[in-house]
Amino acid sequence: MLPPSLSCVTTTIFIKAHLRYPIPTHWIVRYPAFSITDSFEKEKHYEFAICDRATGTLYGAIALSYDHRYDHGEMAYWIGEAYWGKGYATEASQAILHFAFHVKRFHKVYGRHFASNPASGKVLQKIGMIQEGVLMDHVKKEGQYESLIYYGIVKREEE
Repeated sequence: MLPPSLSCVTTTIFIKAHLRYPIPTHWIVRYPAFSITDSFEKEKHYEFAICDRATGTLYGAIALSYDHRYDHGEMAYWIGEAYWGKGYATEASQAILHFAFHVKRFHKVYGRHFASNPASGKVLQKIGMIQEGVLMDHVKKEGQYESLIYYGIVKREEE
């Protein structure tokens, strides 16, 4: 059962809890033993499908990790290429922020993106995140070093 804050995100999309299929092939290869349901119930990691409310068409997914020691977590998302630029990542990110701050009572949420994907950075900016730093040539993707740009947002007391 979805928490109330995620059960009806908007009139355009909804987010399904416990995403199992389909997910990107590279994710399956990297995390073959990952149990989404187990992580959800243990409040370590939350994974949701981003779908069309009317048709159920899968647009992508969004996830939120939870580090209980620091009351923060990392948000990550992917959107199918056919659905880029339509606001689905922004809409789902706003919903996951609400979930993090108002349902799970996080103090902070952060996200990161490849420097080669500025559109993902614009999503983080649109939801109020502020750039916190850049890790130069931090990871290797498809044989090339990539810098990671980090963003974060802290829950304000009046929220």
